[in-house]
Amino acid sequence: MLISERDGIFILETENTHYVMGVNCEGELNHLHWGKKCPVEDYFCTYKPWERSSNHSARDFGKTEYLSYGGAVYRPVALTCTYADRCRETMLTYKDFNISEQDGAFLLEIILEDKPYRLEASLFYRLREGTDIIERWSVIRNCSDSTVVLGKIASGEFNFPSKRPYTSTNFNGTWLAEFRKEETVVKNGSLVYESRKGGSDHTVSPFFVLSQNADERQGDVFFGALAWSGNFKVEVSRDCVGVTRAVIGINDFDFSYNLHPTEEFVTPSVYCGYVQGYGKMSNLMNDYAVEYILPRSFAKEPLPVLYNSWEATWFNVNSLGQQKLAEIAAELGVELFVMDDGWFGKRKDDHAGLGDWYVNRLKFPRGLKPLIDKVTKLGMKFGLWFEPEMVNPDSDLYRSHPEWTYHYDTRTPTRMRDQLVLNLTREDVQEFVFSCMDDMLNEYDISYIKWDMNRSYSETGAENLENPQELWYRHTKAVYEIADRLKEKHPGLQIECCASGGGRADLGALSHFDMVWTSDDTDPIDRLQIQDGFSLIYPTKSMRAWVTDTNRGSRPNDWDFRFNVTMQGSLSIGGNLLKYDKRELKIHKDYIALYKRIRNTVQFGALHRLANFAKDSIYANEYVYGNQCVLFLCTDVTSFFNDKFYHIKLAGLEEDAVYKFEHEGKELTLSGAYLMNVGLDYEMGGTLESKIVIFEKVQ
Repeated sequence: MLISERDGIFILETENTHYVMGVNCEGELNHLHWGKKCPVEDYFCTYKPWERSSNHSARDFGKTEYLSYGGAVYRPVALTCTYADRCRETMLTYKDFNISEQDGAFLLEIILEDKPYRLEASLFYRLREGTDIIERWSVIRNCSDSTVVLGKIASGEFNFPSKRPYTSTNFNGTWLAEFRKEETVVKNGSLVYESRKGGSDHTVSPFFVLSQNADERQGDVFFGALAWSGNFKVEVSRDCVGVTRAVIGINDFDFSYNLHPTEEFVTPSVYCGYVQGYGKMSNLMNDYAVEYILPRSFAKEPLPVLYNSWEATWFNVNSLGQQKLAEIAAELGVELFVMDDGWFGKRKDDHAGLGDWYVNRLKFPRGLKPLIDKVTKLGMKFGLWFEPEMVNPDSDLYRSHPEWTYHYDTRTPTRMRDQLVLNLTREDVQEFVFSCMDDMLNEYDISYIKWDMNRSYSETGAENLENPQELWYRHTKAVYEIADRLKEKHPGLQIECCASGGGRADLGALSHFDMVWTSDDTDPIDRLQIQDGFSLIYPTKSMRAWVTDTNRGSRPNDWDFRFNVTMQGSLSIGGNLLKYDKRELKIHKDYIALYKRIRNTVQFGALHRLANFAKDSIYANEYVYGNQCVLFLCTDVTSFFNDKFYHIKLAGLEEDAVYKFEHEGKELTLSGAYLMNVGLDYEMGGTLESKIVIFEKVQ
């Protein structure tokens, strides 16, 4: 049993940790311990918090599992609401608990209540055998006869054991520069990571990672990742006595929710854990996502090698041109051919056509069938680009239904990228969006949809809603529901989540979509940093990465370097194949064949980040899966001598096993112990030079 209760003390036991809480004498749910295991016979006790001074209340200093706003409380809370009598305070106390087993997992529900108002808050904790991940979420129930307006509804509150400051890791990115890691020491006050744009955004990400004295292999690391693709808020705070806490959930910015009698609100899940070292966290989350978070239909299947024709043609797509590209792509070993923007409506550029999801007959006189027949005859599957949440003012859809966008009649709509956002909280708009893609899937043999979203929300009027502030939540839920409906009706369908790159790359998206587009930046130097950040907490196999012609900087880099970077995710090709000579096409073909040989190891294996440009002049990433280990080496700008020689020690191998590999032109056979404890020397004398080394365990 992974969950036990004894005299009001709840002990959650994961593979290597304990998470403990208890009900104190005032009915408040205290947090007691999160970290390494203790013998279950040890005595855990609750406490009654005390007032430190007239300016610091007892409630402010208590370690609580789900603090509501009520009484003398002045720190970040998990729940706020307004009752029908205009009381804006909520006082939650313990009511009951349930322990059950569902789908092979143990589930704890702790029920809190605000008794005078008959409001319940159930805190859920799900544990699975063999992992240190705890899934948490909250459910707020209105058992009264009056509507309750919820203001802030966090998924969870977390307390951390050490009084010393923690280092918080998140991102500080933007479009073309997502997932750039930043570290902040939390010494006092509150540190807030949030999105207010409608998606999880390019700047920060919906998780907390708090560490002390940590590197890849050691040090305390506490983390929690929110499965939500809309506005989110992560508040990390440290008080004047050194207690660090985090509250994570849907953002309360411009948000409230009318909870009517008998209704309940279910928050997104948070996947949290405590480990030693960032590497352990990354691999734990990677394995858990593959096993339990990613959509089941393709979670354990390797993603196909994809070709996307966008950079070859931009908007100038036509049937014959796409067929020529498909012929070359198939010869290279591509498994999935995707046609991007430009195939629909009166689309010639990004100023018109969004919303008119019918085939442009000037570009495709006989529809898409000749192209798709060609693609499938060549042995590939076919994919198509949509941006279903958006509309251009210059479109048949907008001219017919201007009221279908978020808007205020008294405000001029902001045309970011010359497009507006459809009001997906309306059922008729939801049905339109679903039907457009469903009709195309019914008519054509389409196996893949690239779902894009290229602008943030503005003029967020939604006159159809009783409470327009619910739109941030309802829009995201509608995206999930449409994606789920499409996949349920078309079982072989894969959907990629794109939002101007990584603007919607999170565990919420990955609960409904099969992969995410990580960034519009395909420069391989930049991608090393982007992919390094993404891999911190998100699964490797879901990370689409393209080899393209685009070099956004002035740095020269060869095909070897581009492939060696991109093959550390789900390999995709995105250049103009029509311009390549025979040598370049052979390079593509050879690398695609090599990727298929190591694909399972990269997409499902344990990642070991051995070195990076921030601390070294080389990136060294290693992936281990089954009997295979793959080492990727990529150098930075080197001098003639100083940065020419590198010593690499591997990790994650079996000490007693023997591995065969090539080294400096020779075939060697060495033990795992030697490779990890002694290591190998590599000479890499060129700027932006790269190597791939494959180690095969000898049976």
